[in-house]
Amino acid sequence: MHEYDGTVADLSPEGIAAGMGRLDTETARTYDDTYDEAHATAFENGLRLSNLELEEYRSNPLPHVSEMDLSGYDREYAPREQRDRARAQHVRQWPRLVDNALRSLDRVPAPVARSLMGAVEGVGADVPAYLPARERETALAAHARLVAHVRKAAEEGPVEAALGADRLSRLMGVPEAAHVDLSVLARRADEERDRLLEGLAAATARLAPGRDPMEVTRELTARAPSADRVLEAARHWTRLARDFTAERGLVPDDTGECRVEASPESQRWATAMMAGGGPWEGDTPSYYYITPPQPSWSPQESADWLEMFSHTTLPAVSVHEVAPGHFSHWRSMGALKSPVRAALHSMTFAEGWAHYAEEMLLEEGFGAYAAERVAGADFLHGHDWTPTHYEIGVYVEALIRVTRLSVAIAMHTGGANVAEGAVRFEADTPLRGPAALSEARRATFDPTYGRYTWGKLEILAARERARRAWGEGFSLARFHRALLALGSPPIGLLDTAVQRG
Repeated sequence: MHEYDGTVADLSPEGIAAGMGRLDTETARTYDDTYDEAHATAFENGLRLSNLELEEYRSNPLPHVSEMDLSGYDREYAPREQRDRARAQHVRQWPRLVDNALRSLDRVPAPVARSLMGAVEGVGADVPAYLPARERETALAAHARLVAHVRKAAEEGPVEAALGADRLSRLMGVPEAAHVDLSVLARRADEERDRLLEGLAAATARLAPGRDPMEVTRELTARAPSADRVLEAARHWTRLARDFTAERGLVPDDTGECRVEASPESQRWATAMMAGGGPWEGDTPSYYYITPPQPSWSPQESADWLEMFSHTTLPAVSVHEVAPGHFSHWRSMGALKSPVRAALHSMTFAEGWAHYAEEMLLEEGFGAYAAERVAGADFLHGHDWTPTHYEIGVYVEALIRVTRLSVAIAMHTGGANVAEGAVRFEADTPLRGPAALSEARRATFDPTYGRYTWGKLEILAARERARRAWGEGFSLARFHRALLALGSPPIGLLDTAVQRG
């Protein structure tokens, strides 16, 4: 909806109060479809919890940084001149955005500030050089005030960032129309971790019998494309994933353009991400962003970071981000007529779907398909690649996601700190150094990032219910169509797909 280009939200205390007031007065309506009513209600309840009860805009700089983010204008949804005008108009409002942020951010915990320091600093790198010098200087001066504010919070803010069990449970469940019992979810996470570790042991034994599975995995994840070839590798795996998804008819829409590029500076807090087109944007390109090592890092830190894009893990990452993961999901939402389903995206479903896609493609034989087509690729540097490499990559990515769930629960209900979270990542996954620390830090400002595993588990459970309900009429294509016809549904509403599919 590009009539909003160049405009910004008011995240000051008064702006939040006014917006929430409009929510209560302007949404007193009903929908023709009972599912749409339930979907919209879940999102309204989530906004009330976040803004009125938890007041997250006061403790988390990320919504304010996101409001300053200019990377969306890089997407080719309109002629460059039009996008440049919108970008310039957006930048001119930075001083007001920062004023609002400084008034709102009065209780940022030190661990949250430290974890987001890179993202806060990075957003300033996108200020365009074509702006008049005075406008550019004014924007950068405003940005510097925000950086200073967050840096002060990192030094002097509250030492405690934990939400507590009740708040975490409600933050996860209310927007998803679901009740979350954290003790049950923690147990499910442990069971999933054990299943994945068993699978990893069986897979590594086929490549290196008798050796420690994690040791073998770390050797495999150390074999990665060089920093200057990681984009080439990602493009290769993206093409194979899209071809396989299309040939098997796994999603309603396998068309559209997806470009693989380096992440904008402001988005480099994430290792990889999909920047897809909006639901009313038309047939515009989407971007699969990869974050390369930072120039300031040591050779060892860069090597540790590149392990996340290893020849073993990058195929699963590409499946997750592109096909039949996020890109395919967002393409399907572009055809939806309901504005509720097109616009209101449950991130637990979205991330759960993309994570589910990794293992679903393993079940469907993507490893063997890819092995036939990747042999001899230059970016492999002479390394052999077999179906077992994809299987191990799926387990590695799943172990990282399930560890996120366990660490989030431990940090927000059990007193664990960032350092202890990083140790957990190093123990249960191949991640080390800055990669493990980055994952643990994310729990401070993104406490629901366990949504990947939770969403995957709920989708798998819904698939089994559909299999029982539909009997011989069950197929993956039918199940996926039924799910994606709901858009990105709150996770507590998945049975609608089973009932209507």
